[in-house]
Amino acid sequence: MKTIKYKLPTKPNRHRIGKLIKEGEVYNEPQTLEMGKDEVLQGTSEAIYGVEFKIFHPDLEGVYNELQTLEMGKDEVLQGTSEAIYGVEFKIFHPDLEGVYNEPQTLEMGKDEVLQGIRYSTQPGKPYWITSIAHAHGDAISITSSIPKASFPVKFEDLYGFTAEGNIDDANVLNEVRERVRRQDRIWWELEASKGVNWYLFQPQISWSADGIRVSSLGLSKLANAITLNRLIRKGIPPGLRPNLWLWVSGAAKKRSTVPESYYDDLIRATQGKVTPATRQIDHDLPRTFPNHPWLDSLEGQASLRRVLVGYSFRDSDVGYCQGLNYVAALLLLVMNTEEDAFWMLAVLLENVLVRDCYTGNLSGCHVEQRVFRDLLAKKCPRISVHLNAIGFDVSLVATEWFLCLFAKRLPSETTLRVWDVLFKEGAKVLFHVALAIFKMNEEEILNANQIGEVIHILQRTIHHLYDPDELLRVAFDKIGSMTTNTITKERKKQEPAVMAELHQRLRRLNMLKTNQ
Repeated sequence: MKTIKYKLPTKPNRHRIGKLIKEGEVYNEPQTLEMGKDEVLQGTSEAIYGVEFKIFHPDLEGVYNELQTLEMGKDEVLQGTSEAIYGVEFKIFHPDLEGVYNEPQTLEMGKDEVLQGIRYSTQPGKPYWITSIAHAHGDAISITSSIPKASFPVKFEDLYGFTAEGNIDDANVLNEVRERVRRQDRIWWELEASKGVNWYLFQPQISWSADGIRVSSLGLSKLANAITLNRLIRKGIPPGLRPNLWLWVSGAAKKRSTVPESYYDDLIRATQGKVTPATRQIDHDLPRTFPNHPWLDSLEGQASLRRVLVGYSFRDSDVGYCQGLNYVAALLLLVMNTEEDAFWMLAVLLENVLVRDCYTGNLSGCHVEQRVFRDLLAKKCPRISVHLNAIGFDVSLVATEWFLCLFAKRLPSETTLRVWDVLFKEGAKVLFHVALAIFKMNEEEILNANQIGEVIHILQRTIHHLYDPDELLRVAFDKIGSMTTNTITKERKKQEPAVMAELHQRLRRLNMLKTNQ
């Protein structure tokens, strides 16, 4: 293997680095980075589709690349991907060209591997200049081209193990969000220090009325804590506190307390080996539920997801199982501490937080929600509503999946969970706020679109890149404005007769077709 050697600056680990370069273990750039704990930090490791760059610094909270120093806190991942103890892994991909690209000189790869990737700078506004290609057999071909920053493809792993695909801007946004999460985490722990451990658990228990409206009475002495909690939840619950807080604020803990401790285990034992239409559909959907997630795609993960879904299908035979619940339950399993906790979160969602008939056989509740959303869009975003009607776009084309999957299938995971933070505290009205915000954020583009397909593409592209939950929630609550639970309830009651008449007519047509056959 040909070794590329550069003059090393005077750094604490220069002799170690020099040895690694000489042995071909490290491919270094003109500016050598300080190394932490004598590890191989700036180099290439074999990957099927890319190059991993592991960069560490032992003394400073920072990760360094060619042209810019990235801020970093608590050794978390900032620029791009999965967590490393002392730094960051950069997984950078280019789908069309075979080779590894380096600015000063082409690097030969060990074992004649073809790695697809691009070495890049993060200087704001600078394009990504490719100067050479290293082919599988070591032939170097010089080229000159540039790739715009916004379209430069990268992959990175989020906190919950999902591999996300986006561009450099997405990675930078995700880094900023992670820093905000760390700051928010400190605020929560400081409150615990001043108010006491689990201070949020000493608010009045949540109760629910028959139509799912949250009922809660606060004593004056607890009002300050309640207001503080509401504000904090909108700013995001730290991942470490999310499982316990969700159980409490949603009412799931109270729901579980009404049954024997062995309820879930007994339910799972009772359902073993039983086959129903629901279990058959669940088995069909399991492999298709986040298939690229390492745990959810494993036998263990799929078995856990199956138990939760099958267990609930027997708990509530009216709901049984509805496609979309697989994504909701899967994400709950990744967040909650135990499988049983995930089951009770699913139960409180379906029985209390959401409209009761959203997941029943005829999806009547879901149809009602779509009609309510259509009316709210006309009130909150009238220009968009008029334009969509003019081109024949029905909001249910996109919003049905959003509401059934609670955005879990489309939004990045942390953004979805931030929506759920508020959903469990404030109720199903949050779904309308968020759905309206997605349209509002794309208002000008939507108004310039003349085809249904264009609108769908605009919305799907936006959702895919919504890595900043604060931006989404700011639009959802500040720009969309207030919508009370009572307002939503009145809208539902207004739409229910039309939905039931439509479903009844559809059933009659179906029966007539069967009779004629």
